[in-house]
Amino acid sequence: MTTTDIVNRLRIWAADGSKAERRLAEVILADIEYASRAPIADLALRAGVSEPTVTRFCRALGCDGVRDFKFKLAQVLAIGGLYLFPEPLVRDERDARIVDAIADGATNAMQRVRDAIDMGTVNDVAELVMKARQIYVFGSGGVSSMGAVEMQNRLFRLGLSIVAHTDGQMQRMSAAVCDGHSVVFAISASGAAASTIESVRVARQYGARTVAITHPESVLAKEAEICLPFVIPPDTQLYKPTSGRYALLFLVDLIAMTVAESIGPSVLEGLRRIRVSLSGLNMSDPGRPIGD
Repeated sequence: MTTTDIVNRLRIWAADGSKAERRLAEVILADIEYASRAPIADLALRAGVSEPTVTRFCRALGCDGVRDFKFKLAQVLAIGGLYLFPEPLVRDERDARIVDAIADGATNAMQRVRDAIDMGTVNDVAELVMKARQIYVFGSGGVSSMGAVEMQNRLFRLGLSIVAHTDGQMQRMSAAVCDGHSVVFAISASGAAASTIESVRVARQYGARTVAITHPESVLAKEAEICLPFVIPPDTQLYKPTSGRYALLFLVDLIAMTVAESIGPSVLEGLRRIRVSLSGLNMSDPGRPIGD
């Protein structure tokens, strides 16, 4: 279902509507919280229009009436109110504040993973990965898609057969060719991504082992055999990118290092070959990361 952006419609009418529409739109945009609660008579009085005009205005916006219009305004406040009325920016010491916000966010995100992680579960996951003939990683959404690609990037160099898919249809098709020798990682911050949930169900139907990296109380967590908790807490710093991806990268690195150490020295030959192959690109410094 497509959600109508009622605030955008109000802004358009405030600029280009009729005289009455402009007055009503301006009054509502000036105080959305008031407009979501005010009786129709008070709203009409503040805008200098009649009550029937308010009713027609609401219906022209695609609402069933004034009550439906108020309900949609309340939704606007609940879903995006922080973005409509952000806290004023403090410009003093701006650079230091930005550095601290990013660094503290990353540190706190990784600390939450550190506090919550069960390394026994990570070791179980590593055991599954080592035995798998084929590994798939499914991620839908910004952070989750990034995490899926990064997991592929971390594990292929250990000599493992792994493919990441961020497209929903590819996830489902790949799940359909799984078998008892397959492992599927499903990454979703919300745990509600339909394509990822459905793909896990398909993969389990054909015997694949499944690992969810998601909110532990989500639908996806219940569908998968194993869950590694991944929770992005609310963040009121609207100008700062989410710190959740640092938590996800931490989890991916935990899995990758545990798998590498579990496999043992045999992984080193593949890493050596990668190093040699990159030496022709002026990347022969042994202190440089491999392929990063």
